[in-house]
Amino acid sequence: MDAVIDIETLPLRYQTPPDWAVSVLSEPLKLLNDHAHLEKKAASNALELLNRWPDPRPPENWVQAMTAVARDEVEHLAVVTRLLARRGGKLTRFHKNAYAAALRNLVSLGAGRRELVDRLLVSALIELRSCERFALLAMGCRDDDELALLYRGLWSSERGHYRVFLELAREVGVAAGVEERWSDLLDAEAAIIRDQPSGPRMHSGVE
Repeated sequence: MDAVIDIETLPLRYQTPPDWAVSVLSEPLKLLNDHAHLEKKAASNALELLNRWPDPRPPENWVQAMTAVARDEVEHLAVVTRLLARRGGKLTRFHKNAYAAALRNLVSLGAGRRELVDRLLVSALIELRSCERFALLAMGCRDDDELALLYRGLWSSERGHYRVFLELAREVGVAAGVEERWSDLLDAEAAIIRDQPSGPRMHSGVE
């Protein structure tokens, strides 16, 4: 089943070493807790975009796209929290994600549609990196079929979400400007993820 997972085509400028998965899977409950918080924040992000920009035509399918992403992320949250509880863990009250915070610091606040484009591209980046990480986790779960199945499914879903956000950004902004900004943010993301401390988190760095 691993053969269907193709991360070579993902346009990331930094590829996570496979050893990352081995390291974070050594503390599965902490990893699942972090993962659950990320799903919750991803759902909130989609709804926040819809709240801030209720109808930024184009794109015509804006409302449908944002509600679909939010629905997917809430379903993922339910699955992960159930798994976390069944394995003896629980969702913590507080959570920080230095990686996502650093990316959001790159958003051009107060710049109208340019801010929206940036927010969409940052959302695409987070989904893209998560897609890669889920693929590595799926391939690294040699002795845990339940986790492997979860991560395989999420790899496919996150890949779809990354494409949705990127295409929405291209529709909202001027095509040429969006491509240049996307390239710049890919470079920035590569530096940010490399600088993250190691630990059982979806967006951690490598020792």
